[in-house]
Amino acid sequence: MIPNLFPRLSVILLLAALVLFACSPDQTPASTPPTAPPATPVPAASPALLADEPPPAGAQSEFKTDFSRHTVPYSEILSGGPPKDGIPAIDTPQYVSVSKADEWLAPVEPVVLVRVGAEARAYPIQILMWHEIVNDTLNGKPLLVTFCPLCNTAIAFERVFDGQTFDFGTTGRLRYSNLIMYDRQTETWWQQATGDAIAGEYAGAQLLFYPASIVSWADFKATYPAGTVLSRETGHNRNYGRNPYLGYDDVSQSPFLYRGQPIPGQLVPMARVLTLELGGEAVAYPYDILSSLGVINDTVGGQRVVVFWVEGTASALDSAQIPEGRDVGATVAYSAEVDGQTLTFELVNGVFHDQETASEWDIFGRAISGKLQGAQLTELPAINHFWFSWAAFRPETRVYAP
Repeated sequence: MIPNLFPRLSVILLLAALVLFACSPDQTPASTPPTAPPATPVPAASPALLADEPPPAGAQSEFKTDFSRHTVPYSEILSGGPPKDGIPAIDTPQYVSVSKADEWLAPVEPVVLVRVGAEARAYPIQILMWHEIVNDTLNGKPLLVTFCPLCNTAIAFERVFDGQTFDFGTTGRLRYSNLIMYDRQTETWWQQATGDAIAGEYAGAQLLFYPASIVSWADFKATYPAGTVLSRETGHNRNYGRNPYLGYDDVSQSPFLYRGQPIPGQLVPMARVLTLELGGEAVAYPYDILSSLGVINDTVGGQRVVVFWVEGTASALDSAQIPEGRDVGATVAYSAEVDGQTLTFELVNGVFHDQETASEWDIFGRAISGKLQGAQLTELPAINHFWFSWAAFRPETRVYAP
């Protein structure tokens, strides 16, 4: 319809510009953080291998992947435009201090927070938008930090797999609009949304998720003043801070390059959700509900969990300049158990409290006052998605309702 025509055309044109830019030649251009919880492993999937069929167009000339081994039909895989590594991963990340990053990050800008032990690191979405993959090591742990703009998915994985440390690049292909990565050691193809190996030597295996959350720069710098921040000095010439996907996350938009099953109708395709999968159960928490409640207590796969939401984080996919994006807030999921005690949380005068001890908690799962002061909730590997991008992989998902 006419009112929606211009936003959709602008998205397509801007994505086309991103493709051209991705393929163009590059130009080289305080206090100790609280201890973070350990990663929560996700059981490996073992889907059956499918019958041999021709691989995606052009793939054999670019990759040494064993395409005879695959778990998904190749007809589901589309070219996203750029070729292999046309969107360049960051392989030798550089870091700056919080004070230096504060010179170019606005308070409301979204960053991906990853914590390993006492070390915390922020990965600004304004950088991930143009690279999608960072091969990193934090506090001695090799990690893969990823972001798929078309699905709004910021996901971290462990890079140690089958006894070796992998590093990853972009294939230039999509499935259900979602990034397909490859490891440079075996050139197996991996689905970013699920961590599943879908083609190649390790087809049927799964990477281990590591907790990562999207929070505001203001909250990160206030809580982790001694943290580190991924630098803009990436070795590539990109317009960091600009959003090439102008208006993409408008709920009236349609997913770009989506070819899959009909999207379950509980939510509109572009609705923002936080997703969590535990013990064989998948749940999606709509941002509309999170923002109205502030805190949700739930049971997922037999485990008691709590989901916090706070305002103050801009959408990276709304306005031309990321800091000007509308406020969508930030949300993080945790186990509700501390030292064997299950807690129930509520929002009192804008502050998270547990009913059992009346301790106060922050968005980072820290007890900041009260009987449990100093305690840390265990972060769960919950992931931001647009509804379509999660439901395509987990159509049986329960959508949370109060």
